[in-house]
Amino acid sequence: MRDTLVLNASFEPLSTVSLNRAVVLVLQDKAVVEQAHPELRMRGAAVDIPAPRVIRLCRYVRVPFRRQAPWSRRGVLVRDRHRCAYCGRRATTVDHVVPRAQGGQDSWLNTVASCAEDNHRKAARTPEQAGMPLLRQPFEPTPADAMLLALAVEDFDALPGWLARDAA
Repeated sequence: MRDTLVLNASFEPLSTVSLNRAVVLVLQDKAVVEQAHPELRMRGAAVDIPAPRVIRLCRYVRVPFRRQAPWSRRGVLVRDRHRCAYCGRRATTVDHVVPRAQGGQDSWLNTVASCAEDNHRKAARTPEQAGMPLLRQPFEPTPADAMLLALAVEDFDALPGWLARDAA
């Protein structure tokens, strides 16, 4: 399922929604399409519209301020673009840099995406103890960056420059 980025009326990123939900918002005149998929169209008996990639709400929605993005396993995989932090192959699991057995927590700065083989090989050791250096250091994304990173990689690369400027 493709994700669609939802912008507030002030062009601030709010969330991502499914393609079907985005089309419903547009058809109900609650949102307008800011950017569409170049080759994908949504067709029905009485409607033919381009499939939205980015939509903007027509009315401003007040959202409580969030200092940090909530941590999740899916969020770590998305942040690291499903690439293993140890070997660069496709990642399917999340590994704790400082293992939970040694007091490590579930946090953005202590977790990285990992392939199952490297996760098993590292076991309950730190990367230094296992002799497995990290290819890139974990970081804490801002809430807006977390939403932009949640979009598929091919969609992220095609976003307008003004929107994708900070999420790379």
